[in-house]
Amino acid sequence: MLRHAFYWRSGGTVEDASLWQYVSGWGRRGDTSVIALEDGFPIGAAWFRLFSRDEPGFGFVDDQTPEVAIAVVPSRRGRGIGSELLGALVELAKEQGRGSLSLSVADDSPAMHVFEKHGFETVEQTDGSWTMRLDLPPG
Repeated sequence: MLRHAFYWRSGGTVEDASLWQYVSGWGRRGDTSVIALEDGFPIGAAWFRLFSRDEPGFGFVDDQTPEVAIAVVPSRRGRGIGSELLGALVELAKEQGRGSLSLSVADDSPAMHVFEKHGFETVEQTDGSWTMRLDLPPG
């Protein structure tokens, strides 16, 4: 799923070591994920984790805001699966008392409208991508 999240255009391989920070050592405090299954097979996933200022993710805004990554396998895109995954992840963040979520998205990604639909707003634009943030209501 990491490959699908970051190489949605070309289906490349995960060779960039900085991408592994999104899953390496999974299970540390604050790591949260949801998985979409079809006939028992994973077809999508969404997850978030906290990063530090010293080792930020691509959509880093601060060390209290978990960063979201989301992926749907190419053959299942355009069916609302990503939106459902994101909605479930937002609900989990609220349950955990998170104040916000962030993400990074390519400025030409078809998923941009999904993030906006869920309330994410642009906070920064850099090198063809947008950093977006969703402020969550206090629990």
